[in-house]
Amino acid sequence: MSVPVVETRGITRDYHVGGGLFGAGRTIHALKGIDLKVEQGRTLAIVGESGCGKSTLARIITMIDAPTAGELLIDGETVELRAGDLTAELRRKVQIVFQNPYGSLNPRQKIGDVLGEPLLINTGMPAAERRDRAMQMLLKVGLAPEHFNRYPHMFSGGQRQRIAIARALMLNPRLLVLDEPVSALDLSVQAQVLNLLADLQDEFELTYVFISHDLSVVRYIADEVMVMYFGEAVEYGSRDQVFSDPQHDYTKTLFAATPRADVESIRARLARRRAAA
Repeated sequence: MSVPVVETRGITRDYHVGGGLFGAGRTIHALKGIDLKVEQGRTLAIVGESGCGKSTLARIITMIDAPTAGELLIDGETVELRAGDLTAELRRKVQIVFQNPYGSLNPRQKIGDVLGEPLLINTGMPAAERRDRAMQMLLKVGLAPEHFNRYPHMFSGGQRQRIAIARALMLNPRLLVLDEPVSALDLSVQAQVLNLLADLQDEFELTYVFISHDLSVVRYIADEVMVMYFGEAVEYGSRDQVFSDPQHDYTKTLFAATPRADVESIRARLARRRAAA
């Protein structure tokens, strides 16, 4: 049996909020015993409303924050986040793509330098080789050679997200954590970026943890789905199982509140509106 690329066991995360002058402090339980595992080449989508703990979990998986309790494993290796001794090899294995790529791109750096920077910091690769690899990755995500010497403000939102994805792949990671990567994009651009992610996953055998609140996106890209509610995983299963036969009341409510985008559903909504007019 293969070892999961990423696994968590009983992950909890508590935040202690200090009280005011006359009040006592309190503890916020952001994550409550999260168990998950994702095999190589698979996509786990984590869904839920804002404040459910999705992004907190993403920060732990990407080794930005340490859990209060529980265990994180990458390729079967326990990650000691509290020790502060993460190896460069371990950090290279996990990369993250954020919702707003412009906020994570240095506006004063040309795109070629943005892509080459991870190699400059983490490897001893010669400059010419770094440049060649950056150019190859730029082309791989659907951009052109003339984009290499342009600045971030010269690109559209979809192009910037392609650049962010390219940068995340420069160190050949095993796992990409994608935190709402298409939620700020137009629908047509969303489809293009999702298709790109699917192609890159096939080519590089990437593993994805995909954070989203958009169920139509999740249904397209996920192999497994975890539904979170107030820091708990209330549903976890294959995409088809969760979408066709949700078990938890919150999952049913979440699905019922999401408009379906297929043609027949849209026609039915328009007919109801005309009838009510």
